Amino acid sequence: MPNTYSQIYIQIVFAVKGRQNLIREEFREELQKYMAGIIANKRQKLYAIYCMPDHVHILVSLKPSMAIPELVKEIKTGSTAWIKEKNWLEGVFSWQEGYGAFSYHKSDAGNVVNYILNQREHHLKKTFRQEYLAFLKEFEIEFDEKYLFEFYD
Repeated sequence: MPNTYSQIYIQIVFAVKGRQNLIREEFREELQKYMAGIIANKRQKLYAIYCMPDHVHILVSLKPSMAIPELVKEIKTGSTAWIKEKNWLEGVFSWQEGYGAFSYHKSDAGNVVNYILNQREHHLKKTFRQEYLAFLKEFEIEFDEKYLFEFYD
C-alpha cells in the first residue's frame, strides 16, 4: 500500500477579540500547554507556541489530512471553553475572527521557533500591527485593511 509523505510547516497567528490584553502572565504557560494538548490530540506536531497578552503565535507541522481552518477552529473553540471553565477572567472571553497562516521551509523552522519563543522581547520593538503587516508583505499576501484584525496601536 502506498504512503503519503509530506513536510508542511505553518505559523498560525490569531488575536484576542477587541485586542484586549486578557492573556495574563500567571496563566499563559498553562494556556499554552492546553493548546499544545489540542494540537497533539489532532495528531499534529507542535514546534513552538507563545501567547502574548493579546495574540498567539504557533508553529506546527501539519499532516496533509489536517486542514488549517479545522485546526485553528479546534484550538480557538477548545481554549475559549477552557478559559471560561477556569474562570480566569471577569466577563466574556473570545478570539477575533480570522487568523494568519504562513508556510515555511524546514530550513527556516529553527528561526521561526526562536522568533516565536522570543515574542516578549520582539514586541518591545514592534507592535502587533507592524508585525502582522510585515508578515502579509513578506509573504506577498493581498489584503483589504477593513478585514484585518482590530488594531488599536
